[in-house]
Amino acid sequence: MSQYLKPPELYDGLRLHQNENTGGCSPRVLEALASLRADQIGFYPPYSAAVEACARYLGVTPEHLALTNGLDEGIMAIAVAHLRPLPGDLVPEAIVPEPAFEIFRFDTAVAGGRLVQVMPKADFAFPLDEVLAAVTPRTRVVYLTNPNNPTGVATPFGAIRTIARRVPKETLVFVDEAYAEFAGETFIPDLAAFPNVVVGRTFSKAFGLAGLRIGCLVGAPEALEPIQQAVPVYSVNIAAAVGVQAALADTAHLQRYLRQVAESKTLVYRACDRLGLKYWMSGANFVLVRAGDRTAELVQAAAERGIYIRDRSTEPGCAGCIRVSTGIVEHTRRFIEVMEEVLCAAE
Repeated sequence: MSQYLKPPELYDGLRLHQNENTGGCSPRVLEALASLRADQIGFYPPYSAAVEACARYLGVTPEHLALTNGLDEGIMAIAVAHLRPLPGDLVPEAIVPEPAFEIFRFDTAVAGGRLVQVMPKADFAFPLDEVLAAVTPRTRVVYLTNPNNPTGVATPFGAIRTIARRVPKETLVFVDEAYAEFAGETFIPDLAAFPNVVVGRTFSKAFGLAGLRIGCLVGAPEALEPIQQAVPVYSVNIAAAVGVQAALADTAHLQRYLRQVAESKTLVYRACDRLGLKYWMSGANFVLVRAGDRTAELVQAAAERGIYIRDRSTEPGCAGCIRVSTGIVEHTRRFIEVMEEVLCAAE
C-alpha cells in the first residue's frame, strides 16, 4: 500500500501550493486564543458552543453536525465506519471519480476497502454515467468533491442527487465541500431529502484556520452516528474550538478574503490567456493550469524565487498541470510575474 506523501515543509517563501489562506486568520481568532486561561488548557475541552456556532453558520441544528480534527479526520472516520471488511463478508468498495483529493484513496486502503476509480473526461466534466456504472452491491462509499480538487470544476447537484438515489441503501455518499465558501453553493439544504448523504466542511481554507485543524461533518443524525464512533474522544483541541467561534463571528474578514480570491482568479485567467495556457474556471481558491512540458521548469523556477506552487502531473487527467492558490491579490501578482518571466523566456 502506497503512503500519502505530504508536500515538503516549505515555510520560507510564498506558500501557493496548499490552497491555504495566505492572508491568515481573523485578528479576532488571535484575540480569542490569547484570552485562553490556564484552566481551559488544563481541562478537556467543551464543544457545545463551537457546535452551535458551526451549526448556525451552516443553517442546521446541532444534532446534524459533528466536529472533527480537520476535515481529514472526518474522511478517515467515514472509511473506518464503512469500508472495513467484516468476517465472511465481501470487501466493501469506495468509488472515487478522479482526479480527487488523494486522501480518499489512502483512507480506503487503510480501512481495508477496495478502491474503484472512475477516470476523468478530457474536459473534467462530471462523469455521472461512469460513476453509476461503477456502483455494485458492494459499494459502501461514493466520494464526491464540490468544487473538485485539484480542478476547481463543479460537481452538479443533479448528479449528486441521482447518485444518492441509485446507490444501495447501505451506501454513504460523501460530498467534500472544503471550498464551498468560494463556490457560493452547498448541498446542505438538500440533506433533508437525502439522508444517505453527508457533507464535509473545513475551516482551513476560507477562514485561515489550517494550523488549528478543525472541520465538521453535516448530515442526518443516523448517518453521522456510525462515523462519530470512529472519531476519537476530545480530538478537537480547545484552541480550535475557541478559534472557530471567533472566525465565524468575523464575517467582514471572510468577505474581504472572498473578494481577493475572485480578483486573483481573474488575474490568473487573464495571464493564462496572454500566454496561451489552458486553464479551468475554478469555484475554489486555486486554479489548475496546463503548462505542458514547461511544468517542471515553472515549478522549479518559482521555488527558486521563493514561490511554491504544486505540480499535479501525477493526478489522473492532469499531466503537465500546476495548481496555484489564488488568494491575496498581491501574492497572485507575484506568481504571475514569475510565470510570465519563466514562460516568455522559454519561447
